[in-house]
Amino acid sequence: MLSPYAAHFDTPAGYLDFARFGPPSRDVVAATAHAMEESARADHTTVDVLMRAEATARETAARLAGTDAEHTVLLPNTSTGLFHAALGVRAGVVLAARTDFPANHYPWRRTADLGRAVPRWLDPVPGGGVTPDLVRGALTEEVVAVSVSAVDFRSGFRADLAALREVIGPDRLLVVDAIQAFGVAEMAWDAADVLVAGGQKWLRAGWGTGFATLSDRALERLEPVLTGWTGVADIGVFDGADHPPAADARRWSVTHLSPVTAAAFAAALGLVERYTVAAIEDAIAARVAELAEVVARHGGHVLSPADPERRAGILAFTLPDIDPSLVGKALHAEGVTPTVRDDSLRLSPHASTPAETVERVAAALSSLRS
Repeated sequence: MLSPYAAHFDTPAGYLDFARFGPPSRDVVAATAHAMEESARADHTTVDVLMRAEATARETAARLAGTDAEHTVLLPNTSTGLFHAALGVRAGVVLAARTDFPANHYPWRRTADLGRAVPRWLDPVPGGGVTPDLVRGALTEEVVAVSVSAVDFRSGFRADLAALREVIGPDRLLVVDAIQAFGVAEMAWDAADVLVAGGQKWLRAGWGTGFATLSDRALERLEPVLTGWTGVADIGVFDGADHPPAADARRWSVTHLSPVTAAAFAAALGLVERYTVAAIEDAIAARVAELAEVVARHGGHVLSPADPERRAGILAFTLPDIDPSLVGKALHAEGVTPTVRDDSLRLSPHASTPAETVERVAAALSSLRS
């Protein structure tokens, strides 16, 4: 556990479901409450003052992604960014994993329906993800982009973004869904042309938060189909004319986001920057290793990659001959919150997860063998 970081949270010790939702910090709760309180006492300065949180959040997200504010835009969720990217590809084939979370499927299905980009589905091996070899074997002249999850939601498989960039070369776009990695895993974000992440999971910012970064190549090649009134040049000129899209990443803006959620996002990103991604990642990796040892000791079958370098904060497993729902009930009885699926369970700790949580998991698994 990263104790100074953990001191900002009130999350129950047994919570191991950060891959689904990350309970926010007291800092985020306070920032949200303050913004709401200020909005309730509105005067001629209120809107302009509250809107400053958007710039703060955008600049902090940009620094964590290794870019700048001009290449960064705030979004309400990951899906919005993926639809922006998909609709921006005029034509061609896009490689995407059949095993990815559905949010990575529907944007490309819709572009195919509209006669634009067409998806070609990749089939990673069980427990794996999109690898350079898998992409290399699927590349043809028609492929214009590759869409990939930085970390697989099922297994925690960590994609090698730098190697994928090298395989696809400079003439294709790399679209990365980073929601299961950003803020808790140091990765080659600069390899991505489009990097999208929501803030409600590992960033612990609450719902309605997120961002995207766009490379110069993406700004040049992606058509800004969904540009709204806040994404154009001369945003403050209301003359009834059709203004051109902004020259930078703000062309992906449709309308103003809530300054309340922007304040929450700024607070959450600030905590990550303060305690560093490297320290947070190390703390999570240590807990995942401990949990993997407990699962193996109790006869479990770990579905996540065995190599710590190839997995992030997710540990998926089964107990042979025991229904996952029964394992879930045993974990619940010990105050542990996992993700329970029909075919497996998923444990996802954070840097605030205490050592006692591992003991609770061990007690739950022991009870199933007694």
